[in-house]
Amino acid sequence: MKPIKDYNYDLSLEKRERTRKGLVYGTIIGVCMAFAGFSSAYIVSMGGSFWVKFPLPSSFYISTTVIAISSIFYILAIRGAKKDNVTMVRIFMILTLIFGILFCVFQFRGYKQLTQEGAYLVSPIMVIDGKYGDYYEVKLDNNFVEIDGNDYFLQGKLISDAKMKELQQYFKHFENIATTQKQKFSNLDPNITLYYLDEPLQLVNGEFIRTNGEHLKPVDYERLQMLAWNIRDGRGDFFHRGKYGKDFAIYFKGQKLDYKNRSLYYKGKRLSNPLQIKMSQAKDNATAYLYIITFFHLLHILVTLIYLIRMVILSFTGTLDGRKKIALKTGGIFWHFLGLLWLYLLLFLLFIH
Repeated sequence: MKPIKDYNYDLSLEKRERTRKGLVYGTIIGVCMAFAGFSSAYIVSMGGSFWVKFPLPSSFYISTTVIAISSIFYILAIRGAKKDNVTMVRIFMILTLIFGILFCVFQFRGYKQLTQEGAYLVSPIMVIDGKYGDYYEVKLDNNFVEIDGNDYFLQGKLISDAKMKELQQYFKHFENIATTQKQKFSNLDPNITLYYLDEPLQLVNGEFIRTNGEHLKPVDYERLQMLAWNIRDGRGDFFHRGKYGKDFAIYFKGQKLDYKNRSLYYKGKRLSNPLQIKMSQAKDNATAYLYIITFFHLLHILVTLIYLIRMVILSFTGTLDGRKKIALKTGGIFWHFLGLLWLYLLLFLLFIH
């Protein structure tokens, strides 16, 4: 017969396990409701807005594999706890922690890939400020540089890397213009001529002068600076980098927009003036939602990693008593949930985004 104190101890552990599981499941329900709200908001916002769609970064797929492996390690750690195998618990909890950290690393790499493609948390869809051709154009080697999408052309051919670097080097002089001060420029490439409103600008004593003798105004230099930023980042008409239709596309009411002659077409017709105004004011909400949804999940991962560190430390302090096993088990429930949640988010973004 068991001593009374052991019986009471078992009841205490059973009650403790029920309480901790209740807290974990309550937290899971709360997190599910939050992400259900995000998913609904995403779909509703997409309905009547201009929406940018592009492939997810490859690092997101790698992180999916990593978190799946970490869940397997956690399962093995719990098996070790059931067998009272302290060494097994220590090894697999350390591996779970390492792969959890790797998940975060690949997530941040994914964000880096997004920014390299011109997908930022807050950005417009189309290039409006500093758009090439609105105010400024350039002649390179006595030929006008032309733009189609985000591609730069010279003499009807895609500009070479060497000529593009020459162009970027020229505009680098204008990337940090202080519009409150008088502008002075020197050592500009003589093979490049800057045009303002279809007129060639002359450089006199380091200052740009129009053909009528007027100096450029501060607002003109602001536009020149923004153009310099766009050329530096390889942008033309779109804020996202790359080729339209291949690296990204814009949708409206579920319909992909066509792009030709530097204009967007909806159902075979050029966007109406009201829609063009709407487009010029549109923000890239699709990418903003992607950042918010994935980072909110990542935040839960980071908090849970602190718990995993605590579990690793506890595995090195004495034997595996009942309380440690309960903490290990309930922590595993939430960790597996976060893994499944990420899989859902990835599939949601893959098929909807």
